[in-house]
Amino acid sequence: MMMMTRRIISLLAVILISVTLSAQKKDFGIWYGANLSKGITNKLDLNISLMARTYEDASKLEQGFAEAGVGYKINKHLDAALSYRLTSAIEDDSEFHFQHKLFLDLKSDMKASRFSFSARLRFQTRIKTYLQYVEDKYPDYTGRIKLKATYRTPKFPVNPYVYYEAFCPMFSKEDRSIGKNRFSAGISYKISSKHSIDIGYIYQRDYLPKMKDMSIIDLEYNIKL
Repeated sequence: MMMMTRRIISLLAVILISVTLSAQKKDFGIWYGANLSKGITNKLDLNISLMARTYEDASKLEQGFAEAGVGYKINKHLDAALSYRLTSAIEDDSEFHFQHKLFLDLKSDMKASRFSFSARLRFQTRIKTYLQYVEDKYPDYTGRIKLKATYRTPKFPVNPYVYYEAFCPMFSKEDRSIGKNRFSAGISYKISSKHSIDIGYIYQRDYLPKMKDMSIIDLEYNIKL
């Protein structure tokens, strides 16, 4: 089992390095995050997240946000969550402006042998404070679908994972059904029962308003109380 786990981690590392090197001519960024989860009752959780995202070869801050929400366990395989995010992001005038985002999630998960599979449906609405165009006065809506697979290693603190996420504009005049894709692979390292670290690579392709590719290193620290 230990040998198999090492082979999986080595293969992931080779894939991440290869994809990163092949994307050298495109934009590159690093995302730094911290997440706190605390159980309120047997079915209710409080979740808080902080994140800073860089771009232009990780040399500039693109946005930072603080997010808080609650999750409710409907049954063994289905969870619901509601959260609010306050974002400060750079806009077309090269200045930072606030954005307000509200998320409504439904998440399902299941286990099969050593694997865990999850699917998340997210409804997102965003309100901008930087009003460059008439449509900026109104909230925009996005549907997001995220599929994730994790290989669980009970006797080893490292769990490799992969996921795909699609962003679908809703109530939009755009012809595209998918406005953004994310493909990711990485590892989750369990430090203790309450602390863990996620290290992953994300390949992101934006289709709207124009085609743009970005390679991202995602670094997140997780605390569960």
